[in-house]
Amino acid sequence: MNRKMWLPETIVFLLNYLHMKKIYFSICFLLLSTIVFSQWEWQNPLPQGNILSSVFFTDVNTGYAVGYLGTILKTTDGGSTWTLLYRGTTSFLHSVYFTDANTGYAVGGDFKTGGTILKTTNGGTTWTILTIGTTNELNSIYFPNACTGYAVGYLGTILKTTDGGNTWMIQSSGTNLHLFSTFFTDANKGFAVGFQTIIKTIDGGATWTVSGYSYDKLSSLFSLDSNVTYIGGMGVILKTINGGTSWTTTSTGASNTLTSIYFTDTNTGYAVSLSGDIVKTINGGTSWVVLSSGTTYELCSVYFPNGNIGYVVGDAGIILKTTNSGTNWNELSSSVTTENLNSVFFPNSNTGYIVGNHGNILKTVNGGSNWTICSSGMGYYLQDIFFNDANTGYVVGFNGAIKKTTDGGTTWTDQSSGTIDNLWSVYFTDENTGYIVGGDRDTWNLGPGIILKTIDGGTTWTLYPDTVTYTLYSVYFLDTNTGYASGDGGTILKTTDGGITWTAISTGAPGILYSIYFTDTNTGYTVGDGAIILKTIDSGATWYVVSSGKSTWLFSVYFTDEITGYAVGDDGRILKTTDGGETWNVLSSITDRLLMSVYFTDAQTGYAVGWIGCILNTTNGGGFPVGLNELPSKSNTLNIYPNPTSTQVTIKTSVIPTKGHLSIINPNGQQLITRQISEPETVIDISTLPNGVYFVRLTNDKTVEVGKFIKK
Repeated sequence: MNRKMWLPETIVFLLNYLHMKKIYFSICFLLLSTIVFSQWEWQNPLPQGNILSSVFFTDVNTGYAVGYLGTILKTTDGGSTWTLLYRGTTSFLHSVYFTDANTGYAVGGDFKTGGTILKTTNGGTTWTILTIGTTNELNSIYFPNACTGYAVGYLGTILKTTDGGNTWMIQSSGTNLHLFSTFFTDANKGFAVGFQTIIKTIDGGATWTVSGYSYDKLSSLFSLDSNVTYIGGMGVILKTINGGTSWTTTSTGASNTLTSIYFTDTNTGYAVSLSGDIVKTINGGTSWVVLSSGTTYELCSVYFPNGNIGYVVGDAGIILKTTNSGTNWNELSSSVTTENLNSVFFPNSNTGYIVGNHGNILKTVNGGSNWTICSSGMGYYLQDIFFNDANTGYVVGFNGAIKKTTDGGTTWTDQSSGTIDNLWSVYFTDENTGYIVGGDRDTWNLGPGIILKTIDGGTTWTLYPDTVTYTLYSVYFLDTNTGYASGDGGTILKTTDGGITWTAISTGAPGILYSIYFTDTNTGYTVGDGAIILKTIDSGATWYVVSSGKSTWLFSVYFTDEITGYAVGDDGRILKTTDGGETWNVLSSITDRLLMSVYFTDAQTGYAVGWIGCILNTTNGGGFPVGLNELPSKSNTLNIYPNPTSTQVTIKTSVIPTKGHLSIINPNGQQLITRQISEPETVIDISTLPNGVYFVRLTNDKTVEVGKFIKK
């Protein structure tokens, strides 16, 4: 089925010489490909698995955490449960700050989106992207009062607002070094620190001066008053008691950069580090002790709503809590496994299995609401799993490992493969007849591929060691006789006699093809290096490129019907097609983890698994076009014409608008035209828009309708 794993640095060339006339329009359209707003959710870890870079509590029960890919979490019960709030951005959010119970800000950005500031006035229910006047990434935000706030970031960027974020002014910091943290004791007096930089203002940022000390990368900052300030460096704390005129340095015992500092009173303070350390002082920073955190994950932020209760967040979505001033820390986030997961398979809608690199086999009996380890400690990298029915299944892995269960995964028995080569993929055509493919790829060394076949349910396996020169990673059968395998060097093999003989088919692809899938006897797909997707419409005789270059690797492909399919790969990338693979839409990712396998139990319900224990689930077919909010459409009656168009477009709906809001959105998610409408038909001038694909979103009470048109 879906195979992959080692990631060679293969240079992939565009194969546009294949079927050039046929794919020309597809490639052009892909350059304007629909980016789809994500509707995937985390099943492991929980509440989610992205880096959390900042945490802030407005009271002892209500708190927020922000992080990678626009992640915003909220708790109202002291961290027992967390809700993933609607994301208005995919930027990395580095810092969050609330001025009262309802009003909060989050800042971040990245090299693609530039600087970002979000604001909420309803306790995080909705967030607005503010206009800020800079493209530089922002790392920290602080409000000394409800109206006055400061944000700092890359290249010495400092922004100030005096009207609660409605407008932001760029201040001259006097440095082009990156700034990582800021803290103010009142509207006028504050510090900002960064790479070899400490700067101070006493006039509300009108002027900034160097504050007498330079110490490598300074990442965190906390002031008790206008005189006493602490700064975190590489395992050390800098302290001033005279407003920054002089600084003393104290070792904390932490072995890496201190990313966050928080004091609960003049004597008691905490700091966290990138090596998973939590350190504490009870004498105003004169000495520090290392507390037991119970984790080695990078820790990014610490916050105490009172003297006893504190929270820490960090890498992989970890959330820690103490209720006794740091003596003990309990993990609020949870994960059934952190191993790299390689394959997922569901024999029915509720029961599913996953295998990974630690030899564990995970099982769910409720559609992924809960996953448990049903077998562990096998000692092999397990690469693929396949079930004939609810009880009988097989797993394969490194060193020729084959395991079989006949009781739904409760027990597993070894089967003799007759080889010590790595096995990558398994597929059964009936209860007795099955195939396994693999090879002896060792790190980056190419080796001969192998094919195994059984006709007695795995009791014995016949080895075909000389079938192909290259390692094979995926095998798929249409019926008892016709099957395909894909692998190294763009290899595809085909059999029409139940595996007795195999014919090599040239695809022209220079890299590895990790996964192969057929929707009918004529139509098939394979994915691999260079994010290449190949398609055949003549039973594999010829293959042509339908997509390439959206990410570095694609490891798995799966179709729910003849026109709807999915592919997953690196950077958490999920692609979807709804036209039989001719065009592929990039679904907005909720993770950057490698995704190794995708599987759907029906047209709406799917799963994707990958590295560091990542398990994702969708129940609505994977997502909606960019710009949709979280409400699915109750109806979709938009009629958009002419389409394509050049000067104006008419948008007509059979739903009579009540306070209707119409938006024209580009593939990057930017709302270019907005209009309040009250009539069922609207004509919009789009003559000034660049040529390309645009999306239409019409919101009306609780109804959301979407459509798209092409400007040419």
